Amino acid sequence: MLVLSEELHFGRTAARLGYSQSRVSQLVAALERRVGARLVERTSRRVALTRFGTEFLTEVRPAYEQLVGVVAHAAERARRGGLREVRIGFQGSVYEQVTEALRRFRRQFPVSVVVTEIPLGSPFSVVLDGVVDCAVVQLPVRDDRLTVGFRFPAQDQLLAVATDHPFADRDALDVEELAAVDLLAPAGDAPGYWVDAQVPPSTPSGAALRSTTRVTTLEEGLALVAGSDHAMLVCRPFVERSNRRDVRHIPVAGLGGASQLGLIWRTDRTTPQLTALARLLDEEFTAGLPVARPEIAIA
Repeated sequence: MLVLSEELHFGRTAARLGYSQSRVSQLVAALERRVGARLVERTSRRVALTRFGTEFLTEVRPAYEQLVGVVAHAAERARRGGLREVRIGFQGSVYEQVTEALRRFRRQFPVSVVVTEIPLGSPFSVVLDGVVDCAVVQLPVRDDRLTVGFRFPAQDQLLAVATDHPFADRDALDVEELAAVDLLAPAGDAPGYWVDAQVPPSTPSGAALRSTTRVTTLEEGLALVAGSDHAMLVCRPFVERSNRRDVRHIPVAGLGGASQLGLIWRTDRTTPQLTALARLLDEEFTAGLPVARPEIAIA
């Protein structure tokens, strides 16, 4: 109707819209039936809007122009990144470098950032189900549906125990000694390979490791550790930011693999915003690394 009101000619209207002239006539007739009034007067010599048709278009035009504006704005957002709000899931603490990367991210993209803690044992489902747009989770990830955009520096793992635990006065432990403790494991729907990477089912020599209790967050785990004889494996950055005095953290030698976080998102929902966030994280964590100095040979 808007094009017809400008052309006042069914043939030219059909040409602008890419329809046949009969199709334009059918659409106008269908609209008139839905409205319940004649919108167009057509004779063999001229096409004109009825009074009702003129009033109808006066009311419709602002809504149409607003819709055109919304579509144009959405197209611009899609070109620049696609998301108005970025929801980021985290397991555990948000480190200072991550906070700075998020500050820079907000300056670069006109979006709001929502940060939420996700269940310790469900690192992937919240991303796959669209609950969050991306997440910082423990690796590994072996799922083609997920992209690892950034891998954080690998970190040592320590054993958290209560201050009255038999291991509390030790300066270090060997991995084989873990067979003597009841390790807390993450509760959730994570695949078996991921759970085994966080809490190994056995020591390198083959001794079975015991794990009778599941926890949904790191803080829940620490609270349980502090009040019982349970133990929990945690990474060094988390330990350095923990201020609990009722828990001791002991280095464990021989675990066979360091703890490592990664920024992940759904592969089919990759956007320039998410790749930019991965780049900013890389810049923040790379900036803190020492610069390698060239070796000088001495004759």
